[in-house]
Amino acid sequence: MWLYQGKEFTSADISNFYGFVYLITETATGRKYIGRKAFRSKRTLPPLKGKSRKRSKITESDWQTYYGSNTTLKELVAANGPDGFKREILHLCRSSSECGYFEAKAQFDHDVLLDPAYFNDWIMCRVSRKHVKNLNTPAINRQTGEPRPWTINDLLNSKLC
Repeated sequence: MWLYQGKEFTSADISNFYGFVYLITETATGRKYIGRKAFRSKRTLPPLKGKSRKRSKITESDWQTYYGSNTTLKELVAANGPDGFKREILHLCRSSSECGYFEAKAQFDHDVLLDPAYFNDWIMCRVSRKHVKNLNTPAINRQTGEPRPWTINDLLNSKLC
């Protein structure tokens, strides 16, 4: 079961979102994993009889039963069962690039590579300004925890970047 803002998240809640950034916590030890997952996946089908072009079909992904891509985490889920893990959705995203940005941001914010309390081994992202131009959320001051008076778009349009 996935939780989003304290409530159960189901297929009916997907709407037009592309995917999500998540946090999986092993309840016994408190170790965590931050990752991302798409709600839909594209399957390639063989061509129809007499045709040469392959077909494609978009289907719902395995997001409901997904427990991350980390090998250690998957082995723990297989050995101990899924009941020992809490799965939370941190961000719902409208594009692949947005998922990549928010995943990397969460991973850097939590220092997942430096903190042994996280399963994460890699931070992989490739995001450009045009990928995040539609984000208009206020940035958070990490020292005070309060929103800054400017948004991501303001920063991208300034000469600071």
